[in-house]
Amino acid sequence: MSAPVTRPSAARTPGDAHRPVLDGLGVPEELSARVPAEQRGPGRGRDDVRLMVSRGAEVSHHAFRELPEQLRAGDVLVVNTSATLAAAVTGRLGARGGEETVVVHFSTCGDDGRWAVELRDVDPRGVTRPRPGGPEGLVVRLPGGARLVLEEPLVPGAARLWWARADTAVPALLARYGRPIRYGYTERDQPLSAYQTVFSLPSPDGAGSAEMPSAGRPFTAALVAELVSRGVQFAPLTLHTGVASAEAHEPPYPERFEVPATTAWLVNAAKAGGGRLVAVGTTAVRALESAADERGVVRAAAGWTDLVVTRERGVRVVDGLLTGLHEPEASHLLMLEAVAGRAALRRAYAEALRESYLWHEFGDVHLILPEEPLTVCIA
Repeated sequence: MSAPVTRPSAARTPGDAHRPVLDGLGVPEELSARVPAEQRGPGRGRDDVRLMVSRGAEVSHHAFRELPEQLRAGDVLVVNTSATLAAAVTGRLGARGGEETVVVHFSTCGDDGRWAVELRDVDPRGVTRPRPGGPEGLVVRLPGGARLVLEEPLVPGAARLWWARADTAVPALLARYGRPIRYGYTERDQPLSAYQTVFSLPSPDGAGSAEMPSAGRPFTAALVAELVSRGVQFAPLTLHTGVASAEAHEPPYPERFEVPATTAWLVNAAKAGGGRLVAVGTTAVRALESAADERGVVRAAAGWTDLVVTRERGVRVVDGLLTGLHEPEASHLLMLEAVAGRAALRRAYAEALRESYLWHEFGDVHLILPEEPLTVCIA
């Protein structure tokens, strides 16, 4: 039986949710991945990124195509099937459509039909910048004659994300007029296909992720087939991500998720049989851990999760994590610390900087695995 869908509220923020995990670490601007891997040279593909592997304090460097060699038969990769939306739409402020242009980032659809949105200014290069949301009652004129009215902040006292009501079907609006969200570190706009993973499945109601579940991006159909041939299994779930806005460094907001009964069964069976559960992305961790009880038993669940995974809370199901490289103040690092430990995480990120790994959604990836126990040979 799935857990009921509940109305989203503000995310639970533990006392240390804003505690930087990687104090003093700076990422040079030139380490931002500006275009997808397949656009960096002739003959390149999505899987032409690097793979850093951490096992405790031990760090090794590989090509992503070597992932099958890092896993073993019986391991389960938990993947997010949420499709990325063309969630950015250009509009004009004012009931009559004034001269001020803004970009609306549609983040999450609430149970009452309203959308959590972020308004952003646009610079001459077409790159968006943060701007305060509101005030209440502000009207944004959208393409096709649609109108969006801001009603209240998503979190009382916060200015960035607002609940807003549109007088049109938003999924249809995005499909016709939207484009993928992009930030200033990228070189140019990309087609929506560049932001879909091999695991993406369209949702019947048009729901999806405002920003790509990017840890799954380097996978190709051929690599998936190779992993399956080696005995690695895949367990699908869905979590629709909202806008992260790298400038804000905020804890994650509530997000809609679903863990199907077949995935819960597969995860529990794998754990019982000694297999390792490796989440592909922080979104997969959030969804899976939200469906687990205190003993780590996973049950089918669907609804909203406001779970924030920290070292203090710990992880109950996940043994490992495949993820991108996150900015030093990003709240995602609290989750990585829960999986890897702070010392191991700092060691890995120092290695990533030394080896000039690339950051962000088109960048390189980091596989965190449990530390292998020492094998003692007795004569």
